[in-house]
Amino acid sequence: MDLTGKKVLVVGSGISGVAATELLHKKGIETILFDGNKDLDISALREKNPVFRDVEILLGELKETDMDRVDLTVLSPGVPTDLPMVNALRDRGIPIWGEIELAYHFAKGRIVAITGTNGKTTTTALTGEIMANYYRDVKVVGNIGIPYTSVAADTTEDTVTVAEISSFQLETTHEFHPTVSAILNITPDHLNRHHTMDCYIKAKEDITKMQDASDTCVLNYEDDVLRAFGEKLQTKVLFFSSKRELERGLYLKGEEIFFADGKETKLVINVNELNVLGTHNYENVMAACGMALSMEIPLDKIVEVLKRFQAVEHRIEYVTEKHGVRFYNDSKGTNPDAAIKGICAMNRPTFLIGGGYDKESTYDEWIESFGGKVKKLVLIGQTREKIAACAREHGFMDIVLCDSLEEAIDVCYENAVEGDAVLLSPACASWGMFKNYEERGRIFKEYVRALS
Repeated sequence: MDLTGKKVLVVGSGISGVAATELLHKKGIETILFDGNKDLDISALREKNPVFRDVEILLGELKETDMDRVDLTVLSPGVPTDLPMVNALRDRGIPIWGEIELAYHFAKGRIVAITGTNGKTTTTALTGEIMANYYRDVKVVGNIGIPYTSVAADTTEDTVTVAEISSFQLETTHEFHPTVSAILNITPDHLNRHHTMDCYIKAKEDITKMQDASDTCVLNYEDDVLRAFGEKLQTKVLFFSSKRELERGLYLKGEEIFFADGKETKLVINVNELNVLGTHNYENVMAACGMALSMEIPLDKIVEVLKRFQAVEHRIEYVTEKHGVRFYNDSKGTNPDAAIKGICAMNRPTFLIGGGYDKESTYDEWIESFGGKVKKLVLIGQTREKIAACAREHGFMDIVLCDSLEEAIDVCYENAVEGDAVLLSPACASWGMFKNYEERGRIFKEYVRALS
């Protein structure tokens, strides 16, 4: 779609909306900004974001006369695609793009795109470091915190863009075409947004919809959905496995990761040389290696980065030790499957802080993963009663309900003894109590470090 002379409606005034508006402004495309929050202060928005000073801003309700004035709508990721307003725009034949699609429209170079329920941020950060160790111009963008639109105008044909893409962002892609894609895993998440697992799975799988036989998709062989998906893809498929040897792909055997190309098998690295813990992280490492190898990066250049890479913030992040009690921040564990990986990585008796916003998840498998490792479950947030009831059904009775994260930390610290661990791994989103999981993790770390 040629945007010359078009008028674009950007929906959402947050980080994505700002970056999308800035990109459109750079390209000389007329833009209208809309936000459903009628109480926002337009003057304050313009003062905070200079790009809005030259943009018409609409708040509260989008009128039909306003819809009739635009040629394209760009949704921020947090805006559901089935809102009546969005449906009304769609019914008018107005294309609905997301921030990723808009960026792709203007970007140049090759794209490595990563999605999955869990492990996206770690894998994206690692893949970005590997790419930057070999290629001169590398951008790391997307759900990792840097809008793709904020760098799209600066890309060239030599740029390699590594993008973490959420299911929300994939819902609004159309022509987005990665050279290499990866789907790390698929477990129930965001069902309050996608409504069914089938819709959620389709959103994840759509990362490959524009790929062809010259492209590659890296998939987790131990995920039943992805194994079946890989068998019907037209792209080249590279599997990784944490449970079995593969004739072609990456696999974990004992404490070593291998790569088999169908002709020979090479040792990649011993996991004891890594700075990340847990089988889930070894899967992330294999996925990153698979993408790097698919981008023709030599194995020795990949291993250089693997040996120095550190765990990303908020993902089973060691914080400090107080009187022999170690504290870990896993605020990025925003769903039960991610939180299971947090528990599995613990090698001490653990006081577990969980709970938060209800994304309509179920918690049975999370509770079952405790395996005698969790000494006390300390719950906060909207889901605390729901999780507590689930825990009792599974025979876990040592539960404390708290009104705040600070109170939960105090309960853990007062009861933990030398040799124990305190783990924040909520299995829930942060919304309602915090702006995002980063703020939740940051507050946890600040409070813990200030303990006497």
